Amino acid sequence: QVQLVESGGGLVQPGGSLRLSCAASGSIFSINAMGWYRQAPGKHRELVTLISRRGSTNYADSVKGRFTIARDNAKNTVYLQMNSLEPEDTAVYYCYADVWPSGGGRFSDHWGQGTQVTVSS
Repeated sequence: QVQLVESGGGLVQPGGSLRLSCAASGSIFSINAMGWYRQAPGKHRELVTLISRRGSTNYADSVKGRFTIARDNAKNTVYLQMNSLEPEDTAVYYCYADVWPSGGGRFSDHWGQGTQVTVSS
Protein backbone atom coordinates (compact mmCIF):
# COMPACT_ATOMS: atom_id res chain seq x y z
CA GLN A 1 0.00 0.00 0.00
CA VAL A 2 1.19 3.49 -0.91
CA GLN A 3 -0.31 6.62 0.60
CA LEU A 4 0.07 10.24 -0.48
CA VAL A 5 -0.92 12.78 2.15
CA GLU A 6 -1.24 16.45 1.23
CA SER A 7 -1.24 19.47 3.52
CA GLY A 8 -1.15 23.24 3.25
CA GLY A 9 -4.32 24.19 1.42
CA GLY A 10 -6.66 26.93 2.57
CA LEU A 11 -8.14 30.34 1.88
CA VAL A 12 -5.92 33.17 0.66
CA GLN A 13 -6.50 36.61 -0.79
CA PRO A 14 -5.56 37.40 -4.41
CA GLY A 15 -1.86 38.10 -4.62
CA GLY A 16 -1.13 35.93 -1.62
CA SER A 17 0.94 32.77 -1.24
CA LEU A 18 0.45 29.20 -0.09
CA ARG A 19 2.77 26.21 0.19
CA LEU A 20 1.50 22.70 -0.36
CA SER A 21 3.29 19.57 0.80
CA CYS A 22 2.75 15.93 -0.09
CA ALA A 23 4.46 13.01 1.64
CA ALA A 24 4.45 9.53 0.16
CA SER A 25 4.62 6.60 2.55
CA GLY A 26 4.07 2.87 2.69
CA SER A 27 5.59 0.08 0.64
CA ILE A 28 7.76 2.15 -1.70
CA PHE A 29 10.76 0.88 -3.64
CA SER A 30 11.24 3.90 -5.89
CA ILE A 31 9.44 7.04 -7.01
CA ASN A 32 9.82 8.41 -10.51
CA ALA A 33 7.93 11.61 -11.27
CA MET A 34 6.00 13.55 -8.61
CA GLY A 35 3.75 16.51 -9.10
CA TRP A 36 0.48 18.34 -8.74
CA TYR A 37 -2.78 18.39 -10.64
CA ARG A 38 -5.84 20.49 -9.92
CA GLN A 39 -9.55 20.37 -10.60
CA ALA A 40 -11.80 23.40 -10.46
CA PRO A 41 -15.60 23.07 -10.16
CA GLY A 42 -17.12 21.97 -13.46
CA LYS A 43 -13.73 21.43 -15.09
CA HIS A 44 -11.50 18.46 -15.88
CA ARG A 45 -8.46 17.69 -13.77
CA GLU A 46 -5.43 19.44 -15.27
CA LEU A 47 -1.69 19.20 -14.85
CA VAL A 48 -0.11 21.98 -12.81
CA THR A 49 3.50 20.83 -12.58
CA LEU A 50 5.73 17.74 -12.52
CA ILE A 51 9.24 17.10 -11.27
CA SER A 52 11.44 14.14 -12.14
CA ARG A 53 13.56 12.28 -9.64
CA ARG A 54 16.57 14.18 -10.95
CA GLY A 55 14.82 17.55 -10.59
CA SER A 56 13.69 18.32 -14.12
CA THR A 57 10.48 20.30 -14.05
CA ASN A 58 7.63 21.35 -16.28
CA TYR A 59 4.77 23.73 -15.59
CA ALA A 60 1.41 24.60 -17.07
CA ASP A 61 1.61 27.92 -18.90
CA SER A 62 -0.95 29.41 -16.51
CA VAL A 63 1.34 29.00 -13.48
CA LYS A 64 4.80 29.63 -14.96
CA GLY A 65 6.67 32.27 -13.03
CA ARG A 66 4.27 32.05 -10.07
CA PHE A 67 4.48 28.43 -8.86
CA THR A 68 7.61 26.48 -7.95
CA ILE A 69 7.83 22.73 -7.41
CA ALA A 70 10.52 21.03 -5.36
CA ARG A 71 11.08 17.56 -3.91
CA ASP A 72 13.07 15.85 -1.21
CA ASN A 73 13.88 12.33 -2.39
CA ALA A 74 15.12 11.26 1.04
CA LYS A 75 11.70 12.12 2.51
CA ASN A 76 9.60 11.06 -0.51
CA THR A 77 8.04 14.50 -0.33
CA VAL A 78 7.06 17.06 -2.95
CA TYR A 79 6.29 20.72 -2.36
CA LEU A 80 4.45 23.39 -4.31
CA GLN A 81 5.14 27.04 -3.54
CA MET A 82 2.35 29.15 -4.99
CA ASN A 83 2.85 32.91 -5.21
CA SER A 84 0.80 35.71 -6.75
CA LEU A 85 -2.30 33.57 -6.45
CA GLU A 86 -5.31 34.47 -8.58
CA PRO A 87 -8.99 33.57 -8.19
CA GLU A 88 -8.54 31.32 -11.24
CA ASP A 89 -6.19 29.17 -9.17
CA THR A 90 -9.08 28.10 -6.96
CA ALA A 91 -9.36 24.33 -7.16
CA VAL A 92 -8.78 21.06 -5.37
CA TYR A 93 -5.08 20.27 -5.72
CA TYR A 94 -4.08 16.63 -5.99
CA CYS A 95 -0.64 15.23 -5.35
CA TYR A 96 0.63 12.69 -7.89
CA ALA A 97 3.46 10.16 -7.76
CA ASP A 98 4.68 7.48 -10.14
CA VAL A 99 5.62 4.75 -7.67
CA TRP A 100 7.30 1.36 -7.89
CA PRO A 101 6.04 -0.50 -4.82
CA SER A 102 8.26 -2.68 -2.68
CA GLY A 103 8.11 -6.36 -3.54
CA GLY A 104 8.34 -5.86 -7.27
CA GLY A 105 5.89 -4.93 -9.97
CA ARG A 106 6.09 -1.81 -12.05
CA PHE A 107 5.68 1.94 -11.81
CA SER A 108 2.05 3.02 -11.44
CA ASP A 109 0.10 6.20 -10.74
CA HIS A 110 -0.83 7.14 -7.19
CA TRP A 111 -2.90 10.08 -6.00
CA GLY A 112 -3.48 12.00 -2.82
CA GLN A 113 -6.93 12.76 -1.47
CA GLY A 114 -6.81 16.39 -2.55
CA THR A 115 -6.54 19.69 -0.70
CA GLN A 116 -8.73 22.72 -1.33
CA VAL A 117 -7.13 25.99 -2.37
CA THR A 118 -9.46 28.99 -2.47
CA VAL A 119 -8.31 32.40 -3.67
CA SER A 120 -10.83 35.06 -2.79
CA SER A 121 -11.10 38.47 -1.22
